[in-house]
Formats: sequence, structure tokens, C-alpha cells
Amino acid sequence: MTGRQGPALSRRSLIGAGLGITAAGLAAAGSGQALAAGPHGAAASAPDGAGPLSAPARGRAFLAAAMDAYPDNGSIRLAQSYTDQAGLFSTAFTYDNALAILALLAARRQESLARATALGDALLYAQTHDPAYDDGRLRQAYNVGPYTFYDGAPQPDGFVRADGAANVGTQFGFTGTAVGDMAWAGIALSALALRTGAGRFRTGAVRIGEWIERTGRTDEPLGGYKFGVDGANQRLPFTSTEHNTDLVCLFGRLARLTGERVWLRRRARAEAFVRRMWEPAGGFFYTGTNDGVTVNKSPVPEDTQTWTHLALGSRTGTFARSLDWAVAELAVLDHAGRTNSTVPQGQSYEGVTFSSASLVANEDAPIAEGRPRPDRDGVWFEGTAHLALALRDRGKRGDEARARRLLASAEQAQDLLGGGQTVGGEALPERAGVVSASSPLDTGFGFGYYPYRHTGATAWYLMAAARFNPLRA
Repeated sequence: MTGRQGPALSRRSLIGAGLGITAAGLAAAGSGQALAAGPHGAAASAPDGAGPLSAPARGRAFLAAAMDAYPDNGSIRLAQSYTDQAGLFSTAFTYDNALAILALLAARRQESLARATALGDALLYAQTHDPAYDDGRLRQAYNVGPYTFYDGAPQPDGFVRADGAANVGTQFGFTGTAVGDMAWAGIALSALALRTGAGRFRTGAVRIGEWIERTGRTDEPLGGYKFGVDGANQRLPFTSTEHNTDLVCLFGRLARLTGERVWLRRRARAEAFVRRMWEPAGGFFYTGTNDGVTVNKSPVPEDTQTWTHLALGSRTGTFARSLDWAVAELAVLDHAGRTNSTVPQGQSYEGVTFSSASLVANEDAPIAEGRPRPDRDGVWFEGTAHLALALRDRGKRGDEARARRLLASAEQAQDLLGGGQTVGGEALPERAGVVSASSPLDTGFGFGYYPYRHTGATAWYLMAAARFNPLRA
């Protein structure tokens, strides 16, 4: 795997891969049409009648709607990751649900803590009720409600199957286990352990860490921890900067929770790999390696610039330059005049795109078969929130002002993009949930993002708005 081709197994690799969704449908999804109030309890005003809900409150209302989308399918549940219009039906990505837990904890509200605890318990259920393994792993994604697949095959269960097993997302092939997904689940469970004092969350997080150590550790020249396993349980050859950054936090948290110094040694191993990915001449981090020997130098993604800062805390050191690289090299401004933009007339959105390859995507060809053509200036709102939070954390002159502009762009997207979308077939609360992208964008890693309201993007927005750093051990 070389050049623009990246790791094949990713929590993002099939996002928006639903069949039969046209470019016209995507344009409608981003049209900003008014949302109707539905049975999820859509409320345009605060419960006490004090006025309209704040942007963060509407974000939390979206998370609640995604979590409560299938009330007839049991109380143990995860949140659906994308609105129905994405074509992934009731898919709940492990990564997105870990983010939802952290965003709810950031709110520091009793109701939010109760929801975060329920999601944490659902991840523990998945860990202890896997249909094939009892080794601490979680899968890339699960089904959380019934649907009929494109080929006519029914998926009748909720998150808990009729036989009691967790409902793994087999129809889309989301059956593998990535180290990054596991790390984020462990980070979320460790945060719940620290907040609630509940030993079950500590135990679940430790099991995740041990699975990563057994499965991911590599003695290849570049070191670190490898990507994970595919659906056939075959070890994947890639090593990701992003994943090892996640482990810097997770292993540091486990050291704190357990008092065992072995986790500090494992943390140091992951951090050493991340530091090897630093490019001092350009001031950025590379994406990782495909073979454990050679650094993969293209594309350069956004998250390896911002998450490294959030995990390593390099406010004034050498690595703090990675944020300046992201600001300078990945900045985009999307509006209706851009080629292939689906942004309505009169609106514009500021932010960053996914990677260096996104800026040179072929605008004359679909992102993937059956998908629309990309907008090189499409804003990736999850990454835009990463950057806003990292800038707020760094606190250099001008950082807070730039972060506020980025957050304002995400809030405008929540207000105006993704109108008329549904979860579980029901209307969402008004102006609730941030879309993953302002227009279709090509990541450069073989998949795209589209203007569908998204649990992950909304969670990152909420953490950035609350100045909540999920990667600080």
C-alpha cells in the first residue's frame, strides 16, 4: 500500500457507503430545510420556557435522539452513528459511542452522566457478550435496531440479539477490531471509572489495554502498536500514528487507575512511535507506516496534528508547530460557488479538511462507486472541532479567536445543514446534530465524508465548546 492508499480497515472506511444515494439526495440533505419536531421530544426551547436551547444543548439533544432511536428493542443500547440518510441503517460505531460518552461527561450534568453510564454499560455488554470471542475485544461497529438490508435480507434485532449476543455489524463487514477504536473505548471507560468510581469500568478498560498489548505490540524497526485485526481475525500490517497517540492517553490512564508501572512502559512505547513520525522540516506528523519499516509520507491527515498535541501537551515545545501546519495547510472555506459544493446559496463554512490529499482530489470523478464527486473545500467538522479544541488548549496569541471562529462555523452547520434528516425513521430535535462534512469530501484514504448529522462530529464539537480534552491522561 503506497501513495494515496491507506489502511484498508478503519472505523471510517465505509462511512457513507450506503447504496442508492445520489448526489441530488446529498444536496437535499445539506439544504438547510426546516426540521419538523418528532416523537423524540424535539424541543426548540428550554424545558422551563426560558428561551431557545443553546447550541451545545441541541448537540446533546441529538446524542440523546441517536441513543433512544429504537425504544422497542431493549434498554441496553448504543447510539446510532449517522442519520438514516447516510444509508448505514442502525450502525453504531464503537469510536463514535466512545466519543459520545466523553462529550456527555464534559457536560457535567446529572442526566448526561446517566446517559454516559448507560453507553459505557453497553460497551461492557458488547465486550462480555461477543458472539465469537471472550478476550476483551470490541468490534468496529454494532447494529442497534432492526432494518431490511439492500439485498432484502432482514436484520430483526436491536443491540442485543435474540440469543443474548451483541449484534455485530456483519452486513456492512464491520466485524474487525482496530486498535484506535479499542483505545477510544478504553479512554471512555477509564473516564467513567474516574468519574463514578465504578470498578466495572476500570475492569473493562484494563481488558481493552491487555488485548491491545497482546494483539498490537510489534518489534518491527519503527515499533509501536499495529492496526488490529480484520473480520477473519488476521493481524493487519499497518501501524498508525493516530492509534498510537490514542494509546499514549489510554495507557497513561491505566497506569493511574491500576498503579501498575507496566502501563507507563507501554505508554512510552506508543509515544516513541509517535515521535518517530515527526517531520521537523515541515513541522507535522506523518500518518504512520504500512510495513513497520518505511514511513508512509502521503497523505498527511489532520488528526495526527491535533491529537498529538492533545495527548502530548506540547503547548510551547517543538510539536506545537503541528497545529500551525494544520491551520496553514488544511484550511478550507466552502460555499455554493465551489466546484461540487452542496452548501446552499448565501452560506459559507470555515474549517479544515481531512488530509493533504483532500485538497487535490479529482473533482471530475466520484469519491467511490455510486458516490458524488468531491468538493476540495468541503469542511470536515469533526477535524475542525479537533483543531478548535487543540488551539484552545495551546493558548498562543490568536488561538482562542481562531478557535471561536471554527466553533461558530460548526454551530452554523448545526443550525442550517442536514435539515429533514432522521434517526430510526423519526425526526430529530430542531437544529440538533453537526454534519460530518459541509459537502462531499474525499479523504485521500479511499473513502469520503458527506453532509449527514453525525454522533462523532457532534461529540467533538461539544468537547471543544466545553474545553474538554479527552486525550489528557
